[in-house]
Amino acid sequence: MQTGQGVLKVEHTFEEGSTSPLKLGYETYGELDPARSNAILVCHYYTGTMHAASVYPEDGLVGWWDPLIGDGKTIDTQRFFVVCMNTPANVQVKDPRIIASGPEDNPTFPAVDLKDVTRLQKALMEHLQIERWHAVVGPSYGAMQTLMWGALYPERTHRLGIIAGSPQAAVALKHFFLPTLRHLARTEDGLHETLRLITFCGLGSDGMERQFQQADVDVFLNSRKHFASLPHILSVGETVARHDIFRHSPLEQITENWKAQGLKVLSVNILGDQFFPSAPMGDFARHMQQAGVQHQHLEIQCDLGHLGCVYETGKFEGALQELLK
Repeated sequence: MQTGQGVLKVEHTFEEGSTSPLKLGYETYGELDPARSNAILVCHYYTGTMHAASVYPEDGLVGWWDPLIGDGKTIDTQRFFVVCMNTPANVQVKDPRIIASGPEDNPTFPAVDLKDVTRLQKALMEHLQIERWHAVVGPSYGAMQTLMWGALYPERTHRLGIIAGSPQAAVALKHFFLPTLRHLARTEDGLHETLRLITFCGLGSDGMERQFQQADVDVFLNSRKHFASLPHILSVGETVARHDIFRHSPLEQITENWKAQGLKVLSVNILGDQFFPSAPMGDFARHMQQAGVQHQHLEIQCDLGHLGCVYETGKFEGALQELLK
């Protein structure tokens, strides 16, 4: 599999009004065809990075969706050119390989809206001279970004793969996760405790039981602290809690656009997900199906709760493969 890296450098005017220079690293896998028509944008999850696939030779770090992306895999890099870019305020920015502007280096860094993230991905698309994505796909925070592509730029992609997401941040994100995140950030070891919260919400009690013995939890959290940034954790937390595609495009307009563009859509929810309840995405999918949009919706059970969207890809890879045909 051919791999590449680059850095998008732009002057970006944020939705909240201020303008700032940004640097965002990205990785590519596979080759762009002569017609520049085989590109897939993969959007990373909350604590994920641009390193979606392959292995870093210096330390053996495997890309977070490597089981899905590569030669002969579901997102087949013998067929597709895959792109993944860091979002602003990437959580793992203390890893020197992860280039992402944010409040770690700039305390006056503005609030980031998901529309900002999507507009920056569109800037990368234009930088790479790609007119239309074959698909935009992603899990969790990446699913939010994928939905925003559908809300803002339905004419710039043929397919959407929304894995463990929702059109709007629900009660758990807005009224439990974000207030608790803010509170824990102010404690003596805020970085450690916010990572504890993210880990629990990501795995749920069953997933925690499967992944850890009691003494192992803090060992795991300490290992994650090495590259994580507390200001960036808070920044992304604020972004996801404000998520609402209907602020940017009403449901009726999204429906009309998806039908007119002939979009093919897959959404997957995980039962018992601590971040995203199943009902809102299921209702959204049924609305689209009734309107005539090609929208397949799955609800799956995962041993690792919400993080099954990253670590249990076999549960939905068949549906994703069908989407990409």
